[in-house]
Amino acid sequence: MTGISLPLAATRHSGAAPHFVAQLRQANPALFWTGALNLALAVLALALLPFDARVVTGLPVWMKPLKFSLSILAYAWTLGWLLAQLPKHAQRSVRRLSLGVAVSMLVEQAVIWGQAARGTTSHFNTGSALSGVLFGLMGWFIMVNTLMTFWALWLVWRHRPRGAAGTVWGIRLGLLLFVVGSLIGGVMIHFNQHTVGAPDGGPGLPGLGWSTRAGDLRAAHFLGMHALQVVPLLGWALSRWVPGRAVLLTWVGAALYAGGVAGLFALALAGRPLLPL
Repeated sequence: MTGISLPLAATRHSGAAPHFVAQLRQANPALFWTGALNLALAVLALALLPFDARVVTGLPVWMKPLKFSLSILAYAWTLGWLLAQLPKHAQRSVRRLSLGVAVSMLVEQAVIWGQAARGTTSHFNTGSALSGVLFGLMGWFIMVNTLMTFWALWLVWRHRPRGAAGTVWGIRLGLLLFVVGSLIGGVMIHFNQHTVGAPDGGPGLPGLGWSTRAGDLRAAHFLGMHALQVVPLLGWALSRWVPGRAVLLTWVGAALYAGGVAGLFALALAGRPLLPL
């Protein structure tokens, strides 16, 4: 299996994006096609937004499918790139966990899009027998995806990814913080809503919908999940700029990032909004 490096490709020629996509398709077909499908779904959601005036939990009905499509696109393609840095003898495990992630994301999107088409919400919806079954199904596959990310985390700590030391630790720490962000989703399932101190669906930040009147666990969840992109990129950049101190500074950056996630989580649990308006 051929390893891929987006930053390396970008430094060599102007066709970095097509080069990366072609390499990812070869290296990890399951996650490549998962991302490609969600890119197409994001375009479809954008096309539907102007023609459907329905509102669900304070946002246009196709806004949630759009956000999840973009999020899964970033998740699938980033995870595929990170796992491609593992040595060849780890790739059998990579193929298996990638298939588990792909199936989990397909089920989650099927529920989200199906419920959006019905004009209702997907998460925490037990208002009818059908909605309860669909939310339960989605919950099981979210758990499967979480187990797959734990497996990925074990692999990147068990086997040294390719790259400089800062890049290696960026991958490991970024995936660790991503898992933490995923577990915040479990807290939302425990509460059966994402708002703390008020019902879901009240006034929220434009586009995001995060509550402006009460605590909202989605802010910490969002920041934790996107550690998957931010921290590996930080490690790669530090390896280029300050190679002698890249590992230390990557740990410092990851610790500060973790502090930000913890701060947003504590703010939400206290029932306080990120930006009161």
